[in-house]
Amino acid sequence: MRGLTMDYPLTLAAIARRTESLFGARPVVSRRVDRSVHRTTYAECLHRARRLAAALRRLGVRPGDRVATLCWNHDRHLEAYFAVPLLGAVLHTLNLRLHPDELAYIARHAEDRVVLVDAALLPLLERFRERAGFRDVVVVGDGDAALPEGVHDYEALLASAPPDPAVLPEPDERAAAAMCYTSGTTGRPKGVVYSHRALVLHAMATAMAGGFAIGPTDVVLPIVPMFHANAWGLPHTAALAGAALVFPGPHLDPRSLLELCHAERVTFSAAVPTVWLGVLELLDARRGAYDLSAMRTIVIGGAAAPEALVRGLEERHGLHPITSWGMTEIAPVGTTGRLGGESAEMPPAERHALRMKQGRPGALLELRVRNERGEVPWDGDTMGELEVRGAYVASAYYRPDEDGGWFTEDGWFRTGDIASIDSRGYLEIRDRSKDLVKSGGEWISSVALEGALMGHPAVAEAAVVAVPHPRWLERPVAAVVLREGSAAAPEELLAWLGDRFPRWWLPDEVVFLAAIPRTSTGKFLKSALRDLLRAHYGGG
Repeated sequence: MRGLTMDYPLTLAAIARRTESLFGARPVVSRRVDRSVHRTTYAECLHRARRLAAALRRLGVRPGDRVATLCWNHDRHLEAYFAVPLLGAVLHTLNLRLHPDELAYIARHAEDRVVLVDAALLPLLERFRERAGFRDVVVVGDGDAALPEGVHDYEALLASAPPDPAVLPEPDERAAAAMCYTSGTTGRPKGVVYSHRALVLHAMATAMAGGFAIGPTDVVLPIVPMFHANAWGLPHTAALAGAALVFPGPHLDPRSLLELCHAERVTFSAAVPTVWLGVLELLDARRGAYDLSAMRTIVIGGAAAPEALVRGLEERHGLHPITSWGMTEIAPVGTTGRLGGESAEMPPAERHALRMKQGRPGALLELRVRNERGEVPWDGDTMGELEVRGAYVASAYYRPDEDGGWFTEDGWFRTGDIASIDSRGYLEIRDRSKDLVKSGGEWISSVALEGALMGHPAVAEAAVVAVPHPRWLERPVAAVVLREGSAAAPEELLAWLGDRFPRWWLPDEVVFLAAIPRTSTGKFLKSALRDLLRAHYGGG
């Protein structure tokens, strides 16, 4: 017997209709390249999105075509977030921090037909445009500069569309709505294609109280880029919930971000640890300069949150950070570190240890951990590779170059993360499988050592990698960046770790660097660091 329920399509068009009818007057604020602040509303953004969809259709974009963006976080990028999927086409955000060679490869691999590009990013586009094969280029600017020949002006394109564009057909909820490429830390970047249904369910899951807990009174500042992993789904989640949006544009320095939080009364923001480390440093240096009393939640994700960062934001500035874990392949938020009611009775130390974990999975997402002996118990200690499945998890990569064994025979996605899960269901990422140090047959967690090192008052950043060893096969070496004006000897840092870890875990050496190599998304590029140190130690 089948249920007698309407087959209501879960599409971004449904989110757009809800936002227009219920939250049309809510503000969307953007900082432009010249640092001026532009104010509009959801109603105006979505009206312009429909005109953009009509204009793109006039350019020959058809359902299923890929439309790329090369843009910072701002209101016109939000218009594209809705316009392209409403047309039935596929939004493909290009990561502007990648090398032009990689961007050319990704655009060709995705078969992008059109690209929307910020005027300030035209020099970057010109470095790979011919190799990418775009048919049309649309420049998003403010009309203050002459455009190259053969491109379209974004505002002129919208002006050419009918004032009241025709109603677009409802997309199929299982049709592709957007695609992103992974950062390529394990080889060539791989394409992940999201259906309308997946993005809607991800938005609903992250809006829930156990997730980001975003509602119509919130003011959301997505620092995480719209050009990578859908800005953690925040544009869709905020629109669904009716939260106001504040976009920083290209101005991601701590002062600019804190000015926006202060002026716009931001209640929720999310970024990688490196961003929050800079924010914390400025807050410490200019105590009381910024009113952050409206800020109720800061999400730290994309990499393990150093304990010193979490404690500093909370204890010195009264902010409320939570941890999160995710991947491009899961749209991308997987877990959030909000504590359940059972934590209220815990001793403070135990409660803090729990909140430093990556947290519980979002709705409609399942986790399991397996090692060579099979699925491991949820005891908080036994480790293995984390696998996931759920309503917004990729089932395959787009046109994969090889069969990499990323999916299990029974349909779970292999994350490559080494993890454990405790009896309450809290995930703890111990390391990436390729970043674990195997010394004498025993595992050492680089993540744990890095977090402890960054708790030292003289340390700004730290990364730990394995180097070859004639007896133990691998041993850890720490690369450390000191805070400006601070000093610390290797012996001091090793003694600091010695109070926290077994002696055999301690790095064989501490190497001081001016900077640690990073990926385009701000994570430590350990492959480059590993090559550098292994060459130094005679292993490469």
